[in-house]
Amino acid sequence: MKSQHKYNAIALRNALEKCDPELGLRVHKHLVDMGVETPFFETSDYPDRKVKKIEKHFGEIMNVLGMDMTDDSLQDSPRRVAKMFVNELFYGLDISSFPKCTTVENKMKYDEMVLERDINVTSVCEHHFVTIDGVAHVAYIPNQKVMGLSKLNRIVDYFSRRPQIQERLTEQIYHALSYILETENVAVVIDADHLCVKARGVQDPHSSTVTSKLGGGFKDSALRQEFMSLIRK
Repeated sequence: MKSQHKYNAIALRNALEKCDPELGLRVHKHLVDMGVETPFFETSDYPDRKVKKIEKHFGEIMNVLGMDMTDDSLQDSPRRVAKMFVNELFYGLDISSFPKCTTVENKMKYDEMVLERDINVTSVCEHHFVTIDGVAHVAYIPNQKVMGLSKLNRIVDYFSRRPQIQERLTEQIYHALSYILETENVAVVIDADHLCVKARGVQDPHSSTVTSKLGGGFKDSALRQEFMSLIRK
């Protein structure tokens, strides 16, 4: 038991070292000011308490559906789902989990595009709570700051891990990066499949959704064309 507590403490410390709650709060306030923040409120519940509450309610949903909760394959499902919601799919609702975004001074005066393509997007449609699966292409032109490349992935993942609509997700990634990098020269394109379209409703398995947000120099036709050309390669 002591070794388990030690493992949990190490895992918690490692997780906290990758997060910046103060930056998360500032970005949250900025997104509120921009009118693009997710409609949610911070609760006072600790993660374990959230898991217990969701476990109880999801168990009731399974009972209503007529699932045999005494079956050994189903009896632990409410807790599995609850832990998945709190710790994985929706961790982006926790402002304190905002990723640490290391930047360095642009001493080299780099003034061309920095592009990261095919960043994984795994999210959940806020209307039907089914999967959104796709990729994001993110670019910026440095002003005074250059960001560590992995931080682009972490910011995309953080905002993806919420109940979302793709239009808002695109705006959030753009405005968060613009705020942190102190430049409007940011471009975001997301191309994603929505299970709410594929698996229900119209049930179209072939369509995908593309959204974009381009600011600053990326609104110029030449730079816009260069960006769009590069993400297609």
